[in-house]
Amino acid sequence: MGIFAKIKAALKKTKDAIAYRIKKLFTGGVLNGEFYDELETILLSADIGSETTEQILDQLKKVVDKKHITKTDDVKTELKKIMHDILDFEIPEEEYPLVIMIAGVNGVGKTTTIGKLANKFAKEGRSVTIVAGDTFRAAAADQLTVWAEHAKVRIVKQSEGADAAAVVYDALQSAKSRKTEVTLIDTAGRLHNKVNLMEELKKINRIIDREFPEAMRLNYIVLDATTGQNALSQVDLFNEAIDVDGIVLTKLDGTAKGGVVLAIAGEEEVPVVYVGVGEGIDDLERFDIDEFVSAIVDGE
Repeated sequence: MGIFAKIKAALKKTKDAIAYRIKKLFTGGVLNGEFYDELETILLSADIGSETTEQILDQLKKVVDKKHITKTDDVKTELKKIMHDILDFEIPEEEYPLVIMIAGVNGVGKTTTIGKLANKFAKEGRSVTIVAGDTFRAAAADQLTVWAEHAKVRIVKQSEGADAAAVVYDALQSAKSRKTEVTLIDTAGRLHNKVNLMEELKKINRIIDREFPEAMRLNYIVLDATTGQNALSQVDLFNEAIDVDGIVLTKLDGTAKGGVVLAIAGEEEVPVVYVGVGEGIDDLERFDIDEFVSAIVDGE
């Protein structure tokens, strides 16, 4: 299955929930208050969120009025443009050496994401080191080791309960001495009431900045698409501790509320960089704006 086919397949539930209703609305509809009310209901049902939905509708009404649009097909075109603009961030090209720290709450799929990222970079011919920085959760390092073996990459780990910052420090020295191109750092799952773990995350962030200043730094948080609007509060939580550069959205294939991608971009102004499109090691794809917008608006 090709890249775009995987993304479309992952969005099937969202497409089934939204695209049919949009198509029906835009087939011979009259551009009146009822039209916009129904469109608002459809967007909210996709978990786009009230703030971003209002933003989309306000912009749509303005452009329809300004361009004197009367055909619903032309309205759909403008709707897609507005959605595209919300999602369109300037994402820098990855440069090497590259250090990516992966954070997120428990159960979102951080370990799996790291395994998939390691596999991606390894297949591109990059040398990769995984750092088992989650020393809090039992068997976290063991699970990460399995992924490292599947991806055929190196892993640096210590015993459960070890100081996570020390693990990261040692791993960075090793990665630098080996001239490793990509270092992927796992971290323990955080919740708002785990103050010590959030402080540990800040400490790890400072250590990376101090010990590997020549590397390109990226902080990604992993979000579970099935949690819908709860994902927004998680972005807030991690932005308070570290500067979040991008989002890896997992389980997109398991929800009909894929519109949360727009809510995240519109309200949090953080781009979705990768999406999980299945459970296999190759099922991680770069987020494609055109494919996403086409899928939820056109159903294609």
